[in-house]
Amino acid sequence: MATVELRFSALPEHVRTARLVAAAVARRAGVDEAVLDEVRLAVGEACSRAVGLHQNSGISAPVKVALIEEEKQFSIEVGDEAPHAAPDSSGAAQDGETDVEEDEMGLAVISGLVDDVQVTTGQDGGLIRMTWPTTPPAAVVL
Repeated sequence: MATVELRFSALPEHVRTARLVAAAVARRAGVDEAVLDEVRLAVGEACSRAVGLHQNSGISAPVKVALIEEEKQFSIEVGDEAPHAAPDSSGAAQDGETDVEEDEMGLAVISGLVDDVQVTTGQDGGLIRMTWPTTPPAAVVL
């Protein structure tokens, strides 16, 4: 299992770099070429979400991205350190309804792009794990 870790300052201009690195590592891991655009878009959305959460919460810690190559699958984890508010009894978040709507929209976009998505949140931050199948490299016959 090979892992590439990327950390970047929570600035929007670094999201593009994260997308490019993710696509390059996904290609090398064996993710189907037809899916690479979805990988780029999903990583861009997850990283933009993490950057926004860090900026809105005044967190100076970097956004963390782990690119994990496993047997028959490739996963990307995007982590933030922003505390996530628990919903109140009405189902709405306790602070910043607009921020919550943007957050939910971002998660909806990611879910539309990736079949296997896991989202975990808590007071110490959140993690989005996205997974794609890989195909083993074809044997080269000489």
